[in-house]
Amino acid sequence: MVSLYAKYLTERTDDRILEIKEGFATYRYLNENQVYIIDIFVLPQFRKKGIASQIADRICDEAKHSGCTEMIGTVNLLTKGATASLLVLIAYGMKLKSCSDNMIVLTKEI
Repeated sequence: MVSLYAKYLTERTDDRILEIKEGFATYRYLNENQVYIIDIFVLPQFRKKGIASQIADRICDEAKHSGCTEMIGTVNLLTKGATASLLVLIAYGMKLKSCSDNMIVLTKEI
């Protein structure tokens, strides 16, 4: 089943969504080389079980197949859970690319 949110995204934006029963991720291709993971959400009862990494891996595989060589993730430091989000991206192997104001940008070669 495709969620209403997924239908909305595909109708209104160029963003993509990967949904599984435990959570979802939204992402977009910035260009032929870069895929940007916008959001990853995992239901609380499934957190700390590698689900976010599994979702990111699936996006990574699709992006590599499309010719991408870099994955990008961001953390807005003003959002609730920003520290946890940053730790998840670092644990996934992302490295600091830049930081300005309240936004941290991380990348990973794929």
